[in-house]
Parts: sequence; structure tokens; C-alpha cells
Amino acid sequence: ISIDEGQRVVLFNAAAERMFGCSAAEALGHNLDRFIPERVRQAHRAHVHAFGATGTTSRAMGKLQDLSALRADGQEFPIEASISQTEAGGIKLFTVIVRDITERKAAEEALSRSEERLRGLATRLQQAREEEALRIARELHDQLGRCLTTIKMDVTGIERALASAVVDASSRAAIEKAKRMNQTLDETVYTVRRISSELRPGVLDDLGLAAAIEWQAKDFEARSGVSCIVSTPEEDLRLNRDQATALFRIFQESLTNVARHAQATKVWVNLSEEQAVLVLEVEDDGVGISPAKLAQQHSLGLLGMRERVAVFGGEIEFAGSPGKGTTVVVRMPVLGIGSNSSP
Repeated sequence: ISIDEGQRVVLFNAAAERMFGCSAAEALGHNLDRFIPERVRQAHRAHVHAFGATGTTSRAMGKLQDLSALRADGQEFPIEASISQTEAGGIKLFTVIVRDITERKAAEEALSRSEERLRGLATRLQQAREEEALRIARELHDQLGRCLTTIKMDVTGIERALASAVVDASSRAAIEKAKRMNQTLDETVYTVRRISSELRPGVLDDLGLAAAIEWQAKDFEARSGVSCIVSTPEEDLRLNRDQATALFRIFQESLTNVARHAQATKVWVNLSEEQAVLVLEVEDDGVGISPAKLAQQHSLGLLGMRERVAVFGGEIEFAGSPGKGTTVVVRMPVLGIGSNSSP
């Protein structure tokens, strides 16, 4: 479509006829406003006038906002447009190339809705997993732990009874067997407690995120030998339970990546709240993560970490370079205890 300085249509080709449902005869001589939604007509006129004053030959339109056009029947539709200007015989003409992007917009919106549904399903699946982990952890701690404790008490009683009885070769053998059983029971009780804590740390539910992060860091330090320097707020962070769980799992995954890939000797952990935004930083002094590794999101569980953050409207950044360590920074708006995190 070409227009003069008064923004009257002087060229309306066949493609424009099909797009706008209007013949060239009906369009020629009319103001371009006819094909622009009323709410943006004034801004569009000012844009064309300003463009004419720049002397620039061409540029894309709508970089800062979506563009819409108006068909002859009054139907509004999304477009992409670029504008150019020429001058011949003292007459300035503006030519606008318009593309109807209705189908593309519809596809983008459908994709966005599909992604939102998938994110919602992933969130509910994650919540179900956490609830199941909590149930199993409680069963292990309460039921199996109680049974093992009872057995240990019985074995200890048998061991004492044998020790006070007449000592002969067979009773000494029985006493040694009872001692080995007690040792095995101690190891089993420890294993059950460890598995229960890994499934769902009780400290997370009882004392909150900051305490859980400190506990996890100490446990990681004891197991890996990597020194952990942790800084958390003195004040209690009153968080939505799902949000606290997500941040804790991200922290666990970060430490797992340090153990598997970083070859680090130190990890610095900082949890803070800045203007109603939670910030979790995990930095190591290891070999560093390369751009190629960052691109392989599945290999380091990075995609799962991104998804956990996205559910709460947050963002996560990974930074690092070979030989200079890796830093993970999570920023997430604070949700109150009563907030609903489910999409």
C-alpha cells in the first residue's frame, strides 16, 4: 500500500485487496485511517509523519508493540509491517508492506496454551512426587524405624541374657552373633534415617528453607569433603511450602552437579531476600562449566531446574567458564504461606 503525505491511498495492489477485503477502486483516495483501528490512528499518523522527517529510507514498524489492521468488514487482525519512503518530482510517497500474521499468532497462542498446560501438569506431577516422598519418608521413619528399634531392644536383651548365663563355647558364639546382629541393626537404622531424610528432610518442614539449606550443606560437606560456606537470613523466611521445596530441590541439584562435575574444593551458598524477591546463589571454585555443557541442558538437570523456577515466575542463571568455577543464581518472587502455586 502506498500513501501520499496526506496519508491518502495512492496504490492498493491485488494482495492488499485480498487481505483487506476491499477493491482498489474503493481504497484509492481514501485516508489510510480506514484500515487502522481507531485506538491507534493518531499514533500511526504521528509515526508516519516522524518517519518522513527522518530521511531514513525504510524501517520495520511495531518493534515496541504488536500491530493490528482493520479489514473492510471491521474485523481486526494482527500484522507485521515495514515502511519506506521515496520522493519523485517533489512528491513524497510512503509505501507500507503489510503481512497478515493471523495464522502465526494463532499458532503461537496455541503453543503458549499448550506449554502452560504442560507446565501445570509438570507442577502437579512434581507436587505428587513430593507428597509421595513425604509419605514414604514418614512410613520409613515411623513404621520401619519403630520395628527396627523393637528388634534391637530384643536382640540386646538376648545378648545380656546370654552374657549372664553359664559361659561355654556355644553361648560365646551366640553372644558374638547377637553383637553382629546389633551392629547390623545399627547400620540399618542409620540407612533408613538417611533414606528418609533424602526423600524429604524433616528439617525443611519443621524449621524452614534456611535451616534445610544449612543442614544439606553440612551433609554434603561431610560426604564429599568439599567445604561449604553458607550465608542465610537471620529472620525467618515465611514461604509457600511448594516454593520452599522447589528452592531446596534446586539447591540439592546444584550440589549434585558440583559433586559430579566441578572438581571443586569450596562452595559458597547465599540465600537472601531482596525487595520481596528470593535470591539463591551457589558458587564453586571448580573447573567451570563450558557453553557446550550449558547447551546440553538435560545432561546436568538444568532443564528441570529451569522448570521449577518458571512455575513461580522466577528466573535462573548459569554462569561460568573453564577454570573459573560455576555460579547458579535463582531469583523468585516471594509467595506467602497461604499462596497457591499451582498454575
